[in-house]
Amino acid sequence: MKAHPTNIQADRSARILSISWNDGKTTTYPFDGLRLACPCVECKGGHAKMGNVTPPSVVQNAPNLGIQLENLQAVGSYALQPLWSDGHSTGMYTWELLRALAPVDSEQN
Repeated sequence: MKAHPTNIQADRSARILSISWNDGKTTTYPFDGLRLACPCVECKGGHAKMGNVTPPSVVQNAPNLGIQLENLQAVGSYALQPLWSDGHSTGMYTWELLRALAPVDSEQN
């Protein structure tokens, strides 16, 4: 069974994104960590590095960059595309990528 979200919530005051999944797990991501893990070609440093996934520990322990989530749009039925307060908006986070970025200790049943 492929993972897909059943609920997505952005808590702007706590600066976290929470996703409940169809397998019963819920994952939380700090905004700063998601911004650091942006999968776009600009952030990854070229097409050759596009498949490299940021380790979940980097996402969870990201320094406070003061990044805020301005907007969050669904991309079809397979991804999210955030607009960050630094103006960046080209990263598309697929469901598979979001699960790969999830810190193990943030997954709850």
